[in-house]
Amino acid sequence: MPNRLAQSASPYLLQHKDNPVDWQEWGDEAFAEAKRRDVPVLLSVGYAACHWCHVMAHESFEDPQTAALMNELFVNIKVDREERPDVDAVYMEAVQAMTGQGGWPMTAILTPGGQPFYAGTYFPPRPRHGLPSFTQVLTAVGQTWRTRQGEVLAAAADIAGRLADRSQLAAPSEGPPTQDDLQEATAGLERMFDPANAGFGGAPKFPPSMVLEYLLRHHARTGSARALDMVSQTCEAMARGGMYDQLGGGFARYSVDDAWVVPHFEKMLYDNALLLRVYVHWWRATGAALAERVVAETAAFLLRDLRTPQGGFASALDADTEGVEGSTYVWTRDELVDVLGEDDGAWAADIFSVTASGTFEHGRSVLQLRQDPHDPDRWARVQGLLFAARSSRAQPGRDDKVVAAWNGLAIAALAEAGALFERKDWIDAAERAAALLVDVHLDADGRKDRVVRVSKDGVAGRHAGVLEDQADVAEGLLTLYAVTGNTRWIATARLLADAILEHFPDGRGGFYDTPDDAETLLHRPQDPTDNATPSGPAAAAGVLLTLAAYTGLARYREAAEAALAVYSGLARRHPRFAGWGLAVSEAAADGPREVAVVGDRADPAWQQLRRVALAGTAPGLVVALAAADSGDPAAPELLAGRGLVRGRAAAYVCRGFVCRLPTTDPAELARSLTTYS
Repeated sequence: MPNRLAQSASPYLLQHKDNPVDWQEWGDEAFAEAKRRDVPVLLSVGYAACHWCHVMAHESFEDPQTAALMNELFVNIKVDREERPDVDAVYMEAVQAMTGQGGWPMTAILTPGGQPFYAGTYFPPRPRHGLPSFTQVLTAVGQTWRTRQGEVLAAAADIAGRLADRSQLAAPSEGPPTQDDLQEATAGLERMFDPANAGFGGAPKFPPSMVLEYLLRHHARTGSARALDMVSQTCEAMARGGMYDQLGGGFARYSVDDAWVVPHFEKMLYDNALLLRVYVHWWRATGAALAERVVAETAAFLLRDLRTPQGGFASALDADTEGVEGSTYVWTRDELVDVLGEDDGAWAADIFSVTASGTFEHGRSVLQLRQDPHDPDRWARVQGLLFAARSSRAQPGRDDKVVAAWNGLAIAALAEAGALFERKDWIDAAERAAALLVDVHLDADGRKDRVVRVSKDGVAGRHAGVLEDQADVAEGLLTLYAVTGNTRWIATARLLADAILEHFPDGRGGFYDTPDDAETLLHRPQDPTDNATPSGPAAAAGVLLTLAAYTGLARYREAAEAALAVYSGLARRHPRFAGWGLAVSEAAADGPREVAVVGDRADPAWQQLRRVALAGTAPGLVVALAAADSGDPAAPELLAGRGLVRGRAAAYVCRGFVCRLPTTDPAELARSLTTYS
């Protein structure tokens, strides 16, 4: 019989509804039951596309004997980390503090009051590699609870207190990172750069999306050739390796090796949204043909494989297909020959680095494309035939929930890509996703300024958004406004930003990751460093800085600068984990520059000025578009008093509270947006 997860809306929780474990969702009812039974809580956290989450589920949670032990000794709670990032953040901090490492599946044992006293990640069904079996852990913890409960409660209270103390950030510096701080951050990243394989650090190697955005902005502001070189090497290495889907576009989560050969096959919306924007900006800076191909293919992947019927974007594609990791994507030489014939099959094996022994498991290879084929027509034919053949294979599962923050990132990426590559269909897709967020995620509880975290099938979930939801949705809407000039988007972004200022401040210039009316957990999470996505505080600072440029309101600028203060220290000590905060700091250092383009939208001169403005590389560039006679009351103050120049479309450029004379010349506009300071 299905357990209590059968009523959940989370695709991850629904994966566990038929487990013999008596799972419950996170909530007061579960903790009340633990108190009544006088047993600990076993908290298991994962997500739908997580390979090792599936492994532990098959090995332990589907096993009747293991489930019986869990049900006897614990109240068992299953949490989708993508639905409840606040719960995940608090208890992942405990796991890392107690074990020195973290990851998913996450396993934490809590008192009935929610305080952790034992933690880990994956536990095997039998002891191996120095790990105890899961049943050994369950039995030992249960015995300790029954016989030494007083000691356990005291230890748990001590752990909770230490975690609360750790959650208090050190006092930030007096202001945002200086130009010297940013220079030191770039030097630090250069020291961490992998000269052999590009990227930063060793295996497993993750796409450093936010760091690449920072380096692109640093290059744009300073002209640093080394910053751009690190971006170019990393973007090329990722796009030519196995982490990039050479047939269908889009990126896997990370590379298990340090040379980008073998991916962990799950494909996440947030990675692809962030990387799409990176490659758009790399192309904007260099004109690289590889960047153009990756942009086109990754945008196609988003629209083809992740778009939901309601116009949003699903969270992820699973790493596994029918329980086998990566089986949809890998090939042998014989399989290539079966699809393409002997000649084309041998050619494809060569260009894709498909070897006799294989680069993955069981003699199969992950497709790589280490150099562009010399025959583009043959390449296009081979790619199309292989993609069609692959599409006939069993496909990985899809997590259909729509996460607000990640959709905000996708909206920003598609809007910018559509503008720069003149793809109206990409802009239309961004607008449809934005409409879903505004109509469903903001309307769910009657408020227009607070984002609900997830929706599924067009129905909003019950969990309030966290700071990254508020900020990333606002970021997407502001980018969409810059591209379309539709004031609906900037008006909504201002509402979201005002709610950030009202409900998320920490009283010291920074922001908490949860609002002041959120559920009380062990402590209120707050983390200025990036993870797989931009940190909430950095994303909020970026939105506030952009709105300050649009509106001229000092309160937005002051709040942005206060939030950026924490990145002064991080710039020098940990630049790899502060990429988005540094990117926003580059925008603050550059101005950011503000451009108002006015004129008749049907006028080719206005359209050319618009294209040039949106193609500007100045960090954090803010663009406002309007007809000369626009009387829209929602139009930003940046457009106030802007008119035609001698009856012609014109662009107005301001920077640092100083405005240039308006120009009607696209070349002059381009120079004003790309000159190094």
